[in-house]
Amino acid sequence: MVTKKETSDLDFEALLDKYDYKFQKGDLVKGVICGFDSQGVMVDIGAKTLAVIPTYEAVDKGENIEEKYQKGQEGEFLIIKEEDEDGKFLLSKKKVDFAYAWKELEKAKAADDTILGTVVSIVKGGILVEVSGVRGFIPSSQLRARESEIEVGAKLELKILTLDVQQNNFILSNKKVYEDSAEEARKNIFAQIEPGQIVKGEVVRITDFGAFIDLGGLDGLLPLSQLSWRWIDHPNDILKVGDKIDVEVISVDHDKQRVSLSLKNLEPDPWIEAAKNIKEGDKLDGTVTRLKHFGAFIEVYPGVEALLPHNEVIDYQNEHKTILKVGDSISTYILKFNPEDKRIALSVHSQSVVPEDQPSEEPQAEE
Repeated sequence: MVTKKETSDLDFEALLDKYDYKFQKGDLVKGVICGFDSQGVMVDIGAKTLAVIPTYEAVDKGENIEEKYQKGQEGEFLIIKEEDEDGKFLLSKKKVDFAYAWKELEKAKAADDTILGTVVSIVKGGILVEVSGVRGFIPSSQLRARESEIEVGAKLELKILTLDVQQNNFILSNKKVYEDSAEEARKNIFAQIEPGQIVKGEVVRITDFGAFIDLGGLDGLLPLSQLSWRWIDHPNDILKVGDKIDVEVISVDHDKQRVSLSLKNLEPDPWIEAAKNIKEGDKLDGTVTRLKHFGAFIEVYPGVEALLPHNEVIDYQNEHKTILKVGDSISTYILKFNPEDKRIALSVHSQSVVPEDQPSEEPQAEE
């Protein structure tokens, strides 16, 4: 027969068993959100008192703690500090999310999956991105475009090169996403593409000599000379990375796997109109577009440039006591006009004779 005293002892032992938790720092525990106070988020993890997630371990800067968490919400938390004199444990939710994010990244690397990252900042030697709350680094050599062409907040498709949670080392590549699929894409494109076709593309890189256009897995070159009938100083004057444009295929080199493109071929040829409106002997007002050691190029008709030889430039400058500059207006005479070859020779004198050795070249031949 159990006495009253023995019953009391049993109840006390049961009570001790109920609170005989062995929570310690580093444990992953389950809990339920109970509310909020000045310290952060209150969580019931089955201890004697409610545990606390400090605000800095609950939300990132700028996040609203009561929007991210709701009463009754269940979750997993990491004990980061064992109970204090009041019996409270300190917890972290961010560290748990961070750990799970690393696990997902490890799976993505093992499967060689493409992941999406957000550009956080441009730094020396590359770009910092955030993927599922984890910050990683893309070296400049692993970017498809230049750092100057990428904006903070932009989304980039990435592949993981190295991943080391112990060293907090997370290196990614934007270029590898395209390289891995490029070979198959090239085969498909080269099987179909041919000169004269009009194709759609995206500007992915801009250089001093032109722009590279993604044709769906293969980058074609749009040279500076093929941007416009008018003189363009730099591709940035009319294009920017991310632009979607139509271009004409002007050449395909299967051996070197290269495609050359043209934007100006989609515009009316201004030389055809010029041939209808100007003739040799005409006096025309034009604008200086370029100055070279052999002369000056003058736009005498929209999109049509002509050469004023160096000796004529000197005559003009001596006569007008000025130095010609790009952008200056000038009156000249048409000495020779060959619309088929797209060449015009100019003079500042109406009765000048063009010397046989006068230099002449197509205005947009340079790059």
